[in-house]
Amino acid sequence: MKRAHALLWAVVLGGWGINGAVARTTDTDGDWQLQTVELKDTREAEVVIRLGDIDNLGFGFVEGFNPFTGRSTDVHPFPFDPAKDDAAATDRIMVGSSYNGENIPAGQDGYSFDFNPDTRPLKAESLKIPLKALSGVTVRDAVLCLFVDDFQSPTFKSQFEVTVNGKRFPEMERTLNALNQTGPIGKVIYVKLSQEMLENLKGESLEIRVDDPHTRAGDGFAFDFAKLMVNVKDFLYRGNVPGRVVDDETGDPIASATVEVAGFAKTQSDREGQFQLQKVPAGLAVVQAGAPGYSSAQVSVDVVGDESSEPVELRLRRSAAVEFTGKQVREGDKITLNKIQFDVNSAQLRAEGMAELDRVAAFLKDNPGAEIELSGHTSSEGGAALNRDLSFRRVFSCKGYLTQAGIGESRITTIGHGPDFPVAPNDTESNRALNRRVEMKITKL
Repeated sequence: MKRAHALLWAVVLGGWGINGAVARTTDTDGDWQLQTVELKDTREAEVVIRLGDIDNLGFGFVEGFNPFTGRSTDVHPFPFDPAKDDAAATDRIMVGSSYNGENIPAGQDGYSFDFNPDTRPLKAESLKIPLKALSGVTVRDAVLCLFVDDFQSPTFKSQFEVTVNGKRFPEMERTLNALNQTGPIGKVIYVKLSQEMLENLKGESLEIRVDDPHTRAGDGFAFDFAKLMVNVKDFLYRGNVPGRVVDDETGDPIASATVEVAGFAKTQSDREGQFQLQKVPAGLAVVQAGAPGYSSAQVSVDVVGDESSEPVELRLRRSAAVEFTGKQVREGDKITLNKIQFDVNSAQLRAEGMAELDRVAAFLKDNPGAEIELSGHTSSEGGAALNRDLSFRRVFSCKGYLTQAGIGESRITTIGHGPDFPVAPNDTESNRALNRRVEMKITKL
């Protein structure tokens, strides 16, 4: 039966003009048939490293089709059997390690139906990107471009976790868990590496593992390729995303909501709740909106190069109120942790800072569903880049203290802004002291 099924798909694909073996080489991605590619000084980035061939999970593209434009491919068959030379974790169906075909929370997709623990376990594997090409490169930023297929967490109640060299990467988890792909049709997504994740580029390889270790969901998924872009210059294909933010209960517009595609585009809604995100990298993008007093919401949207997407609507629900140090706080609120101070050019926590973080740890233990962002800020003396690095190391030190206190690392994200967001002019020592701060934003309740 499977042989007949494969023959049928071969006839269909041939009728569509799809051929996985067609050779193609571009200046931004090299030879699409190669399993590993390393390029220097392309139009997109200082260094590009690709793992996996670009071939639509082995089924190829219609002649002339470019997946980086954001346009959708045709529906393809199920990639049960990768070629022998396909890079690990590419061109194959995988399921979460918790999946065994039993006690499934919300139905299952076609990818997971063929699971057999003995003959076809479909277990998740790691994408392992070699980093030799980064020798001697000063890394300022990095972006992952992934061709992803059939992620459907909103439908099948999966909960994907992402680790990079063994460390949780919650920003990428939020993106993958917001996707609701069908077809199956693959799409390109972009994920910016956080300052914390950039530390992993100093080693021999970047090992990315996507898994669902807990829910038992029947949500199979696949990757065609993974492309690491270091010191990004530009994205060749970008589009715009218009939309509106409203109160979920009343339908009233929410003004001044923060709307973003994390790491790539950010804006605020106007008094009518309207917004437009500009120059979003083409592909499948996750748009998130948040406002003080509301729980954040997100939606995935197709972005096509040089076009505006269909308008999206983000409906925000009122957040529950909880208590932190005697005051009521809600999702989206920012709190300055005044007692966390550091010596000059140091990320070493002082005793009073540890006491403040003990209060944060107690808050997180009392509210096990809460997640926070710790942001570091400095005054303007010295170079901006050095101050951003210093402010990051300081909040990373805070995160380390909290994880040692028993808080899961995936509940805390960190960012170092340096001097970029002062709360006072840097004209007096007292004002500069105000700008040297650590802020806690409640990102989830």
